Amino acid sequence: MENQSKPAVDQRYYELLEKLQMIDFALVELNLFLDTHPDDLKSIEQYNRLAQERIPIVREFQESYGPLMHFGHAYSKFPFEWPQAPWPWQV
Repeated sequence: MENQSKPAVDQRYYELLEKLQMIDFALVELNLFLDTHPDDLKSIEQYNRLAQERIPIVREFQESYGPLMHFGHAYSKFPFEWPQAPWPWQV
């Protein structure tokens, strides 16, 4: 397989991606906690607040840099963007 170089992306790409990674980490941890503490109102409120905070960040990232997820979880511009690199896990 050829060694393909990654296209350069601007600083905002990394800022948004880092925000998403932090929020997603917290959401996963809260989800695991809530599996065993389903009546913890403060944790549910925190989970919902982070889920809402995530929406505009994902929207901005995808509008600027392409989809984060496939199979209908993200829109694509024309031409189809999914095969374009770098993908978030490549940076």
